[in-house]
Amino acid sequence: MALKDDSFPGSAAFDTISTAFASDETERENAIKAGGAVYSFTLVNKDGKQESWYMDLKKEGKVGKGAAPTGGKPDVSIRLADETFASIVSGQAQAKSLFMRGKIKVKGNFIKATKLDSILGQTKAKL
Repeated sequence: MALKDDSFPGSAAFDTISTAFASDETERENAIKAGGAVYSFTLVNKDGKQESWYMDLKKEGKVGKGAAPTGGKPDVSIRLADETFASIVSGQAQAKSLFMRGKIKVKGNFIKATKLDSILGQTKAKL
């Protein structure tokens, strides 16, 4: 199932991350060790529309549409513009500095949220 939504160009990264986790067991296990949480990403596009995707780095090492896996809830909820997410996953910007500038809103376990750069950094080479 494709995760990309054409109205959110940055969402293509979720397909890339999902493929990386599915094809490389070591990478998936490393991401689970580093993340240890369910991350919810709510992206807002230029038209103001919003959609959510999650990365389950607590148990499964999977990526999907929605705020969390069925029956679960996110440990960290991150809200940001689609173009901001694209800049993070492409390596053009760091999540921590964008958070400090108010470009990213975080709810939940803030300590886990600080691991976002390193987690996404593992997949940047594949994007």
